[in-house]
Order: sequence, then C-alpha cells, then structure tokens
Amino acid sequence: MRYFIIDDDTASRKMLAKIITEGELGVVIGEAESGVKSLSLVHSTNPDFVLIDLLMPELDGIETMEHLRTLGFQGQFIMISQIVNKEMVGEAYEKGVEFFIHKPINRVEVQSILRKMSEQFRLKNSLMSIRESLAHIGSTGVLPKRKSVKEIVYSLLNELGIISEPGSEDMVLMMEFLMNRKESSTQFPSLKDLYEAVASSNTTENKDIKKESKSIEQRIRRTILTAVTNLASLGSIDYMNPKFEYYAPRYFEFEEIRRRMKEIDQNSNESTKVKINIKKFLQVMYFDTVEKHNQS
Repeated sequence: MRYFIIDDDTASRKMLAKIITEGELGVVIGEAESGVKSLSLVHSTNPDFVLIDLLMPELDGIETMEHLRTLGFQGQFIMISQIVNKEMVGEAYEKGVEFFIHKPINRVEVQSILRKMSEQFRLKNSLMSIRESLAHIGSTGVLPKRKSVKEIVYSLLNELGIISEPGSEDMVLMMEFLMNRKESSTQFPSLKDLYEAVASSNTTENKDIKKESKSIEQRIRRTILTAVTNLASLGSIDYMNPKFEYYAPRYFEFEEIRRRMKEIDQNSNESTKVKINIKKFLQVMYFDTVEKHNQS
C-alpha cells in the first residue's frame, strides 16, 4: 500500500511513517506539513491512502479533502485527530473519511486500522475486477457466472467491517458448509455441529477437533463483538446510516447495540456488558447468503 501523510506536526508525521515502515504495512511516498502544500503532491503521486490531520492552518483536514476530491483524487482518507466532536466527526465521515486515528498516536491502533483498510482495499479491487470481467462477458452475449458463496460472504463481512478479523474465514467455511448441505437439510444445525464441521476441515488427524472447535468459537465471538462496535460507532455518529439501519436490528438484539453506543459515547473501550447471540448472527448471515446467491 502507498501512503501520503499530511500533518502540521513533524513528530506525528515521523511517528506514523515509522509505524508504517517498521510494521511492513506499505511505503510512505510523501509528506506535507499543510493542506495547501499537499494538494499538488497528492494529485501527482496518487497514493492509495492519505493520512490527514483534522486541525491544520489555512486549510483544515476536511477542506483539504474537498479540494483533493475536486482535483480528481480517488484514494481513501484516514483522519488523524484528538478532537472528539460528534458534529466534526460526522462531517468528516460524510466527506469520505474511512477511519479515525486518535491522538496521541498509538502504534497498535494505527497498525490495526491500516491493516483493516488494506484488506478492504484489496477486496474492493478484487470485486471491481470481478465486475469488470462480468461486464465484459455480458457484452459478448455470454451469461455471467453466479457469484460464489465465498464472494457473497466476503461482501457481507466487508459491510460489517470485519473482513480482516480472525473469525472471518471461519464464517466463510460455515456458510459454504451450510450451502453445500442436501436440500432436505432444512433445520439449522447447532453451533457445536458448525464448529466441528469447520474444525474438521481445518485440522489433520493428529489435531484435536474439540480443541479447535473451542478456538473457532472464541474467534467467532471476538469477530462478532467487533461488528457490534463497528455498527455502534456508525450509529452514534449517524443514526440514519444505511449500514446501521440494515445490519444493527437484523444481525443483533438492538438493545445490545444501544448499550454499546452508550459505552462509546462515554469514551469506554470495554464491551464486556454487551451480550451477543452467535446463532442468530450466523443464521441471518446464512439467510442473506442464500438470498444473494439466488439473485446472482
């Protein structure tokens, strides 16, 4: 991945560049100490991601983003800020910010966000390539191929912001297992059966399937909790966000989403109070997968 850093604080720019380089997250192709000075540089280098400070002299982060979009920049923005102001954060998201990095800069937070962004970037490019291929095939008069279960589940995981989480691949395998069952198998299996089915495909004869099943359960739980936090974050900023409106009440007990939203409003990073229904989450994902598969 190719990064450009815009921040009037030299120490912040150096720290971000060091985190990106040492974490092998990509290359920093340029830096600028102000929004004004960044315009021509970003336009000419065309990075994949721009890390941009919210508060800067002359042009602030949001104004700089607007100017860059006017110039035709199509890359993605990650905002850097120590300001916790719902109105400003909401405006930044409306203008196209994908994630926020909070000051003071934390190495773990930066690496986690950039890895998620990279995964989403690669997935979007893959989906774009698939669409272009299908469009080309369609123009030749050949019927497009039905989307695979993996492609459909990846798109759902991407919508929930958990495509790079440890349990995402387990969910893909679960959906493939469910979709490949005999048509007569209409009853949704128990979680134990689902875990063991995935564990069987992940392990060799020398490995303990029960132990692997427990690991799968823990990965799934952590991944779903991340989805709760992602949706609650969207809802706390924009209650009318389409993703929030669709996924929050459909995949979760809405009261639990509201509880997490309150924790976020109180600047709490703990989500121990939130209860999740793993079976409901997987059932809804399965129903959505079936529907999208039939439509493709």
